[in-house]
Amino acid sequence: MTDDPDVADLVRSTANHGSTVKYVHDRVGLNSRLDAVQATVLRAKLRRLDVWNAARRAAADRYDELLADVAGVRTPVRRAGNTDVWHLYVVQVEARDRVLADLGAAGIGAAIHYPTPIHLTGAYGHLGYREGAFPVAEAAARRILSLPMHPHLTSGQQDVVVDALRRSVAGTGGA
Repeated sequence: MTDDPDVADLVRSTANHGSTVKYVHDRVGLNSRLDAVQATVLRAKLRRLDVWNAARRAAADRYDELLADVAGVRTPVRRAGNTDVWHLYVVQVEARDRVLADLGAAGIGAAIHYPTPIHLTGAYGHLGYREGAFPVAEAAARRILSLPMHPHLTSGQQDVVVDALRRSVAGTGGA
């Protein structure tokens, strides 16, 4: 507790990944937002975690199959020996913002997660890296798009997502 608003802002932002605005990180921070209520909810959810992770893996496998022949869509790379849990299913596309708008117009909740490469955030500005220092990361940040992913995603919903994505990257619109 504090009566100093500057200290309160510092502590809140540090506990929220060093951020007061989503995806804008002014300082190095932590993820320290777990309170007792959330801990209780998460403890109950842990019993379902293995089933939910298996469902996400199945959904990711299906996205891989559905998107295998879609020109202009780069799917995630899997590494041998990893067991991915697919919190996000992130593809890369050119004209990402237009594709996102097309998907949104079709009622599909795609999103952009982590739009700024870490070396370009304020939190790491003191390291002196500028745009162009990590061109692969910067190019990826301009192309990444998270498709709907959750353990209850149905095959029918994935068909709708992929059909709209296919139309959008072909330039015929997503709606």
